[in-house]
Amino acid sequence: MRRDWSRDEVLAALHLYTQLRFGQLHKGNADIKALAARIDRTPSSVAMKLTNLASLDPQITANGRKGLPGASALDRAVWGEFASDWDTTALAAQDSYMRLLGDHPTSNIDAPEAWAHTEGRTRTALVRVRANQHLFRRSVLNCYASTCCISGLTDERLLIASHIVPWHEDHHNRLNPRNGLCLSALHDRAFDQGLIAVSPDHRVLISPALKTGTRDTFLKSSLLAYEGATIAMPERFKPDPAFLRHHCDRFGFSY
Repeated sequence: MRRDWSRDEVLAALHLYTQLRFGQLHKGNADIKALAARIDRTPSSVAMKLTNLASLDPQITANGRKGLPGASALDRAVWGEFASDWDTTALAAQDSYMRLLGDHPTSNIDAPEAWAHTEGRTRTALVRVRANQHLFRRSVLNCYASTCCISGLTDERLLIASHIVPWHEDHHNRLNPRNGLCLSALHDRAFDQGLIAVSPDHRVLISPALKTGTRDTFLKSSLLAYEGATIAMPERFKPDPAFLRHHCDRFGFSY
């Protein structure tokens, strides 16, 4: 007999959706298998639920990919909550996933710091912040296929999930992957300092202060050379133009 999905199960599936790449949403994925075993469903059933969620993702459908039709009313309700309140829903999804996985975390999705969020209410705020930063990082890096959207660097050890609107300025979009860019450590620092920016139409902007009178050949090749280039776009959750506009305005960039 077919069993309806609970809200907890749909939220757990949403967590996987945000933490896996689009090409990983299949029954052979280890994280999908792990969740399926814990909720007494087949890996095919969980993979199908993830592709049902993909059918609700406007960036997926805008790119000509449709996911699988048949999203339920509950799927639509949960996705609507996610779209209107990223942080609250993302944390609820992570909590549901961890609760359902119990003491069987998977190494591919959540690091020990993230699993500490399960006990976050009785632990320090620092642990919760680290857990949330990990959640944001995994989501952003997966969206950009672990590739700096400016330079093309692919070594994860040198990649940063950069907030467009800083963590301390917007408490409602700290975990929103549309408030993120995948940048090399160098480009992240330059972005944070307002030496470079990304326009609302996704072009790299360079501060006049950085260009004036420089003879540094490394600076020219690593930063100045990208002026006017269009960033590589993520497969999901592309950067929100309003957030990019906020960053440009903050540092006085014309766009």
